[in-house]
Amino acid sequence: MKRTIVFLLYFFTAFALYAKDLDGDAKADTSEIIRINKQALANRLTDPEQTVIDATKAMDLSRKLNYNNGIAEAYRVLGLANYYLDQPEKSFENYLSAATFFAKAGNLGGEAKVYNNMGNLYRDHDANKSLDYFFKSLAIANKINNIDLIASLNLNLGNVYTRKNSYSQALKYYNNSQAIFRSLKDSVNLVQCAQNIGVVYFKLGQFDKALAMLLEANANAKRQDLNESIASIDLTLASLYMNQKKFDDAEKIVNEGINYTRLVKDPKLEYDYKHTSYELEYNRKDYAKAMFYLREIYKVDSATFKTNTSVQMKLIEATRKQEEQVKENERIAERQAYDRTKFWAVTIVAGLLLIVIGLLFGNVKRKAKTNAQLTLLNGEVSRQKDNLDRINHHLEEIIDERTKDLQIKNRKLSEHSSYLSHQIRGPIATLRGLINLEREGLVDEKECITMMDKCVSEIDEKIIEMSDMLHGPARA
Repeated sequence: MKRTIVFLLYFFTAFALYAKDLDGDAKADTSEIIRINKQALANRLTDPEQTVIDATKAMDLSRKLNYNNGIAEAYRVLGLANYYLDQPEKSFENYLSAATFFAKAGNLGGEAKVYNNMGNLYRDHDANKSLDYFFKSLAIANKINNIDLIASLNLNLGNVYTRKNSYSQALKYYNNSQAIFRSLKDSVNLVQCAQNIGVVYFKLGQFDKALAMLLEANANAKRQDLNESIASIDLTLASLYMNQKKFDDAEKIVNEGINYTRLVKDPKLEYDYKHTSYELEYNRKDYAKAMFYLREIYKVDSATFKTNTSVQMKLIEATRKQEEQVKENERIAERQAYDRTKFWAVTIVAGLLLIVIGLLFGNVKRKAKTNAQLTLLNGEVSRQKDNLDRINHHLEEIIDERTKDLQIKNRKLSEHSSYLSHQIRGPIATLRGLINLEREGLVDEKECITMMDKCVSEIDEKIIEMSDMLHGPARA
């Protein structure tokens, strides 16, 4: 029994140490995944293709560890990269996967970020759908008090209301986001705020305010190498310069924007710059160049592109929901099978435990009964020992008494033997003398017999007297 307990203690200790080592390795690996995902996210504006490479690497590592949060964030970052590479269908599919894995991990913050990204994806195609996702994300962000996300959502809501021509609503959300980003010292998103506020002022015809905000945003974006933002800001600046008939400034800013667009490889921005170039040449009355850009524009039907993109995303969403439902049904079936297996395993283990407990209880009862019997036997032995002690004590007293009696008798015997030797020797000597006299015929036979009888009687009396003396004390 002791050996079994020692073995179990050793086994569990070794297992705990092994589990601790595994846990340490897992933590190190998850930290590396988090680092790679952050690196990929940081590159989304300047180098979205590198973002795809890094996010794919993070995805592979996360799947090896079955790290749901890592998988979800990698899908989300891939969706962002697809968005900046103008691949909306791929982007939306990755966002749906990210939402699924964040839900598995119980990560509300991650889900809110994905809904925010989905809202951005729908922003150019379906404003109402975009608002649904943004408000869904904002509800979660407020619930978990995620200030960064609340700021981003205010910025994105402003963008949607700008597209809906609700400029007062747009300015309200832009100002909210700008105030939060300032408190967070988030320079990248402050560039976005300045750009978007400039766009609203341009739409409202407040060109001086618009120009100041856009130039500030452009300068800050260049300082931070935000190529996508620079290209986007330049589009609005070009429209502003054309509105003010500053065609040379508009041409300069268009060329700059085209160069930055080529760096980020954004097909949508390239299309927008073709359209802006067409407007510039048309306003300059250079109709030949305007016709050239118009032909380029009509190679891609923008309206059809937007409609098809929205429809495709909705189809992807519906398909994904159906797939998720099928997977959920499979998971429920697997869970039920697992629960059944678990139930029977628990039942068997419980039965074995009951048997073990029964055996242990029986063993305890047997031990208790044995101990009780041993206690009774010990009590009986103690009683018998006490009896033996009393008997031994009594025997010792008897022996002492008999010893003393024998000693007295021996002493008396010794005394009377000496006395007897003196008392009997006389009559015996007389007998011997009478025998000798009778043998020689010196004494009469009759007188000899009388004398001999007298001597024998005397000897007999002495013997009786000695016997009385020896046995008298015992009888007394």
